[in-house]
Amino acid sequence: MRIHLATDHAGLDLSREIAAFLEDRGHEVVDHGPRTFDPLDDYPSFCINAAKGVRSDEQNGVDALGVVFGGSGNGEQIAANKVVGVRAALVWSEATARLAREHNNANVCAIGARQHSTEEVLRFIELFITTPYPGDERHARRIAQLLEFETTGGIAGFDID
Repeated sequence: MRIHLATDHAGLDLSREIAAFLEDRGHEVVDHGPRTFDPLDDYPSFCINAAKGVRSDEQNGVDALGVVFGGSGNGEQIAANKVVGVRAALVWSEATARLAREHNNANVCAIGARQHSTEEVLRFIELFITTPYPGDERHARRIAQLLEFETTGGIAGFDID
C-alpha cells in the first residue's frame, strides 16, 4: 500500500520513525514534508499535498492512505479535509483508529504528535492501515451523503439550511 505522510516542525523527527516503521512492513511511503526543521513552518500545504496524493491514488486505482500529524493533529486534520473526497479522522486511541476505517472509511488519519508516545502513534497507524472498511450499507450511505454535500452543497431528500 502507498502511504502519504505529512507533518510540520512538531512531528519532523517522528515522521522519520513512522516512515521506517511503514517501510519495514512493506509499504511505499511518500513524504510530503517538511524535509528540514523550521520552527515557523506551516502545516497546511504539507497536509493538503498528502491528502491530494491519497485522493489521486484512489482515483487511479492505487491502494493508498494518508497519515498527517502535528502538535495536536487538529489543524492537520482540517487541512486534509479541505481536499474533496478526503475523509480525515483525528485518531487519538485504538478505538478511534479502528472506527475511522470501519464506520467512516477514512482515508487519512490525523494524530497529535505531542499528545502520544511514539509507541502509541505507531500502534494507532498500524490499526488504521490494517483495519478494513466492511462497507455496511448504513455507513456507505452516510459517506455518500458527505461526498454529495461536499460536491453539490446539498443532500438529496434532506433539508440543508
